[in-house]
Amino acid sequence: MAVTRRHLLQGAAFAAAAPALGLGGVNALLASSAQASSSGHPWRHGLSLFGDLKYPPGFKRFDYVNPNAPKGGVARQISLGTFDSFNLVVAGVKGNVAPAVSYIYETLMVGSLDEVSAEYGLLAEAVSHADDHSWASYRLRANARWHDGKPVTPEDVIFSLNVLKQYSPHYSSYYRHVVKAEKVGTREVKFTFDMPGNRELPAIVGQLLVLPKHWWEGSNEQGQPRDISATTLEKPLGSGPYRIKDFVAGRSVTLERVPDYWGAELPVRIGQHNLDELRFEFFRDNLVALEAFKADQADWIAENSAKQWATAYDFPAVTEQRVIKEEFPINDSGRMQAFVFNLRRDPFKDPRLRRAFNYAFDFEEMNKQLFYGQYKRINSYFEGTDLAATGLPQGEELAILDTVRSQVPPEVFTEPYSNPVGGNPEAVRANLREATRLLKEAGYEVRDRRLVDASGKPVMVEILVQDPSSERIALFYKPSLERLGVTISIRTVDDAQYQNRVRAFDFDMITDLWPQSLSPGNEQRDYWGSGSAMVQGSRNTMGIQNPAIDALIDKVIFAKDRATLVAATRALDRVLLWNFYLVPQFTYGFSRYARWDRFSHAEPLPKYGRSGLPSLWWYDADKAARIGRRS
Repeated sequence: MAVTRRHLLQGAAFAAAAPALGLGGVNALLASSAQASSSGHPWRHGLSLFGDLKYPPGFKRFDYVNPNAPKGGVARQISLGTFDSFNLVVAGVKGNVAPAVSYIYETLMVGSLDEVSAEYGLLAEAVSHADDHSWASYRLRANARWHDGKPVTPEDVIFSLNVLKQYSPHYSSYYRHVVKAEKVGTREVKFTFDMPGNRELPAIVGQLLVLPKHWWEGSNEQGQPRDISATTLEKPLGSGPYRIKDFVAGRSVTLERVPDYWGAELPVRIGQHNLDELRFEFFRDNLVALEAFKADQADWIAENSAKQWATAYDFPAVTEQRVIKEEFPINDSGRMQAFVFNLRRDPFKDPRLRRAFNYAFDFEEMNKQLFYGQYKRINSYFEGTDLAATGLPQGEELAILDTVRSQVPPEVFTEPYSNPVGGNPEAVRANLREATRLLKEAGYEVRDRRLVDASGKPVMVEILVQDPSSERIALFYKPSLERLGVTISIRTVDDAQYQNRVRAFDFDMITDLWPQSLSPGNEQRDYWGSGSAMVQGSRNTMGIQNPAIDALIDKVIFAKDRATLVAATRALDRVLLWNFYLVPQFTYGFSRYARWDRFSHAEPLPKYGRSGLPSLWWYDADKAARIGRRS
């Protein structure tokens, strides 16, 4: 499964809410209770796809929280970009959705952060499913309420599934196999799947974002019917621990903790969401955002620039330890980040040209000059996990690849994938010679220092970027491509224009990233499946249409155990890599944060929770007094 709903908010760098970990195609082992659902199957309090649940029925709280954490205080946060909508349903399709809005909604289940791929009841108090995974039922909590006091109903759940599938390319692909949701009891909803054997479906249905049907089908203050297919800046109704207090369009959003939040005493919520207000200030430039942080206009900043992390945090508050720099290990997911080709356009249909572009990318020199040697090159679509392909395929992975042998590059079976290595003049020259050879083999030649195709048409490529950091990387890459004769331009546009062009696939090359859970599944269709290649707003930005990859995605989704899932994912990884759909960039195994020392958390933080900010932290009045008042 994908790394959850925060990744719908692409403009916010996937950083909206603390994630529930993904769930994928492996055996579901469920903790049982004495009661039975309407189908006669037992109700369960949670789901785990890797083994027994850590927390038994009736557990009091998660181990990693402080149940006595004080409530209160304000946290001022930085968001990059802008926003013009609060409608998560059309995120990625229309408008720029404020990441803050994800805090106001709940899902049926929620993940724990100290075990892999486990979920426990949130809006739903229990779950049941067929032995063959052909359906799943959820029983809602009797006290689950919207912020207007009305109960959360099966009708809300059914409505949510239908509109998300209808208007969201991500959810349409993700819930493709969910063919029906129906009310089968006063508080019970049954989901029917299109076939048995898709073992992650009961779990990913549990991560359905539930929306208020009565609110969306009602009218706004002007008496106009609401339209869930459109952007809106009307404050939406939610059921979560926070609600929108006020906002300035495009600039700021303030959330306030709901004092009578119905779920405050749930085991999955105790000790969390302790801050009274969450304020999000939007900045178009991360350099300006850093200056605001240094001036104490924000309480913490997530730093994505290796250069800034190494050089820009030398102001007095750091020396005095009023500002704390800290790195948190990323154990909950992997990633692919890369320069992406638009395969819908010539000349990117030829894999030899795409591979030549990789030979022109001197990551090692870039790492030295721009990143102070902090990064490593990405060599897998599942970088940072045990799902990454290594060496040559063997065992079950080889058997899976044999089923598509005639449809994949022969190197899949004969060569371990590796990126070209630069970093010194000799290596760079050798890489450019190989790139030139590939281009010549593909029918290209250099005339008057310009690379042209067989018809004499110059190869002209625009790299579309949206911020100075991406522009800096593209500008470093540009001279190497020009040495091959490629005519390269770098176009920097504002966030809204960038999102619109990417959604419409109106680009030659961009930088994109895909977060990967520890257990991938149905989201892979949205990432690389043929069915999403021409769907505007999908995550298949490259436009991959490859039947072998479609077949391997199915192997991942319908894997019957963990070993098969790992083998199928590695096979998929290997075939994606050998098709050269992108030029892999770089990664770092930690999240970097700097914060004014006004907050505390329980020790230790959960293994799969990264920083835990802000949900697991609380305002520490003693620390705040020591470092002084906010500016």
